Amino acid sequence: MSESRPVLAGIRVLDFGRYVAGPYCATLLGYLGAEVIRIEKREGSEDRFIAPVCAGGEGGVFFQTACNKKSLTLDPATPAGREVTRRLVRTADVVVANLPPASLASLGLEWPTLSALNPRVVLVTQTAFGDQGPYASRGGFDGVGQAMSGSMHITGTPGHPVKAAAPYVDYATATLSAFGALAALMERNASGRGQHVQAALQATALAVFGSHLIEQGVTGINRIGTGNRVQTSAPSDVFATRDGHVLTHVVGNGLFRRWARLMGDAERWTSDPRFRSDQSRGDHSEDILARMREWCAARTTADALAELEAAGLPAGPVYTPQQALDDPQAAAMGFFRRVDGYPGLPRPAPVPDLPLRFSRSPGGIESRPPLLGEHTDAILAGLGYDAAEIAALREQGVI
Repeated sequence: MSESRPVLAGIRVLDFGRYVAGPYCATLLGYLGAEVIRIEKREGSEDRFIAPVCAGGEGGVFFQTACNKKSLTLDPATPAGREVTRRLVRTADVVVANLPPASLASLGLEWPTLSALNPRVVLVTQTAFGDQGPYASRGGFDGVGQAMSGSMHITGTPGHPVKAAAPYVDYATATLSAFGALAALMERNASGRGQHVQAALQATALAVFGSHLIEQGVTGINRIGTGNRVQTSAPSDVFATRDGHVLTHVVGNGLFRRWARLMGDAERWTSDPRFRSDQSRGDHSEDILARMREWCAARTTADALAELEAAGLPAGPVYTPQQALDDPQAAAMGFFRRVDGYPGLPRPAPVPDLPLRFSRSPGGIESRPPLLGEHTDAILAGLGYDAAEIAALREQGVI
């Protein structure tokens, strides 16, 4: 039997992205076997240096979004740089660029130009709000999406909205963008033509928070923030133990009956008309939460989790970041890849690997992030530039 090939072997991706939504989209495609060329400023793009972990300033965001990539430094705004871009596009299958429409046009990356250069290319763009409407020209980051979706209002408490530390809008937008790129490549197999795939942070944030928005639109309920407490079931909250905290999420009558038996007074809880459904338990959660607080407070985290697991109730400890890194389940499943070999990195970086597994196709992290401009000469040579032309581009400040 022949060895399985990566899903995207033979696909070339140009990553003009910055920060997360564009670069991590390209990263996911690279984890599936695509050749990904990261095009960045000659001095290094800003996202290379967020949350520094290396002596040279390279940071955690860069390590999460740049493994398996090649690095080409380029000033695409110069005439010579635009020619390099044109040559690259003619060789590409996918172009990823989370840039505003005006910036795309100024760099020659807008859809009409790209499709004329290469009718088979797929352009994947990410903006804050989309390309139409009153906010189309605005920029934005993950937190703006969280704020404008309603999520921060519900996650916080009255008068104190709270943003999630995990930039889930950025990473979900990147994941949806990769999904869109794969769909466009599949369609290209039938039509022979590429297309423009557009994602937006606001669209992602609204989709992720959608069930809450549907409830609001239909009922006009105007919920207020309740922190960690889920409003549509109980006991679904974070509870203090003798030495930490645990989160439980009890949803459905079956799980609630298990919880009631664990508490030792099942008849009291299951016969009370206030507790007959998830929503009624969420609406009248005070007694349930008080009992769960009392139960957890009498136990260590380990003991509480053991009893909850034995009862078949979903629960987990509230970890610090270091505890998340040290978790034995993450180690057993290989969720992190220890990436080493980058100059100035004091110890291997625990980079989350491709969070998918295929029964046949290989995928995931294969190489460390690239040094700035590490592959510039080789990429340009592959485009037909000779050594003298490459030297001239460097002398002119194009690369």
